[in-house]
Amino acid sequence: MYQEDKPREECGVFGIYAPKQDVARLSFFSLYALQHRGQEAAGIVTCDGEIAHIHKGMGLVSHVFNEENLAHLKGHMAIGHTRYSTTGSGKLRNTQPYVMETIHGPLAICHNGNLVNGPQLRRELLEHGVGLHSSSDSEVIIHMLARAGGPDWLTRIKILMAQAEGAYTLGILTQEAVYGVRDPWGLRPLVLGELDTGGFVLASESCAFATIGAKMIREINPGEIVKIDESGYEIVQGALPQKLAFCTFEQIYFARPDSILNGQLVHQVRQQLGRKLAEESPAEADIVIPVPDSGTPHAIGYAKKSGIPYSEGLIKSRYIGRTFIQPSDELRKVGVSMKFNPLPENLAGKRVVVVDDSIVRGNTSGPLVAMLRKAGAKEIHVRVACPPIKFPCFMGVDMASQEELIAANNSIEEIRQHIGADTLGYLTVTGMMDALSATSGYCNACFEGEYPFERLGSSPVIELQEKAQVAEMWGN
Repeated sequence: MYQEDKPREECGVFGIYAPKQDVARLSFFSLYALQHRGQEAAGIVTCDGEIAHIHKGMGLVSHVFNEENLAHLKGHMAIGHTRYSTTGSGKLRNTQPYVMETIHGPLAICHNGNLVNGPQLRRELLEHGVGLHSSSDSEVIIHMLARAGGPDWLTRIKILMAQAEGAYTLGILTQEAVYGVRDPWGLRPLVLGELDTGGFVLASESCAFATIGAKMIREINPGEIVKIDESGYEIVQGALPQKLAFCTFEQIYFARPDSILNGQLVHQVRQQLGRKLAEESPAEADIVIPVPDSGTPHAIGYAKKSGIPYSEGLIKSRYIGRTFIQPSDELRKVGVSMKFNPLPENLAGKRVVVVDDSIVRGNTSGPLVAMLRKAGAKEIHVRVACPPIKFPCFMGVDMASQEELIAANNSIEEIRQHIGADTLGYLTVTGMMDALSATSGYCNACFEGEYPFERLGSSPVIELQEKAQVAEMWGN
């Protein structure tokens, strides 16, 4: 299968409480809108106030669900999940949501993120005789929550938050309510909305709301817990906010352009990143083209600021990579050609600025440049709308290992030579923060190596070794 040279997101989370509504169907369409956050697996749990019903499986949302299995998901509340594996491999036992029966009734959770102290928490559970069936830290979370003391679920969630360290947005379903939880560092997004037909919804991104006729109420702040039930919604502070570290890549690449993050429309933010890139790294050229689709708003911003006409030079096949049929060795060799087709009429004899959102391993930029040259481009100036990625992520984003990151081991000039571009320019960290209208509040660890958690600053290798041991135990 063709693999894009991009960082990969981990999961999409959704929750709904809507009496007299078909919550399973509404969850399906919301997860469909969150499909970009994870394409390996999907699942929905519903509850009628007594019994939890679940269906989940490997593959895209449209592959996992059909009219027959949705019909069995009865109830007036639900949580749902789309998954890309980070901690825990892409196997059925690691799919979410997780469900268990507790003394307080059914409990289900879905999780976006990664606990940096997950290995320690796993060991503590095993030492107390808790059996674990998967290699995912999300299963650790549900057991910790089930074991937490306290008179009600809000108290138990607060206890969990006091123990968990790392990135987590949680959707939690109990017998009476649905809860959303955002970690105190604000690493992952979570938003609250209201259905036009009655009821409330939670999602990783606001783009999930328009699909089902819901409007956004507000973003959930770091450390907050939101409860939705028959009384409406209630928001409480579950843990004190820490030094804010919202993942910059949500703005650069992960989130859908029509979502709102930190009060800003993502598409507009990406255009501003492109404008700043044009200021910092200008080029003499005839046209500006994006690497579609994720580079499009960045390229629009670059073109507007530079005054160079915006055009299209690459057409993307949006369905390559959405199949489980593996290509032959011959097809693997054509690589990028399976994903993109050039437009020679737009490129012939032109000096071209190619704008991409990021370069991770550098294994597709070279073939793209070669493709554009073959199509007739006279000069190729590659511009990247984020700083060089030099460090891995330990908070739930698959950034590759440091050995695989091309910018960790090569200068910008060496990368330019490697990909065969005439010139290469990256956005600086300062320019990126200016474009985000921020001086702080973001996690830039993959660019600068400064992590929001002390344990990662002191011993990330130990953490990775522990996770690798768990993965090896499960044959991953």
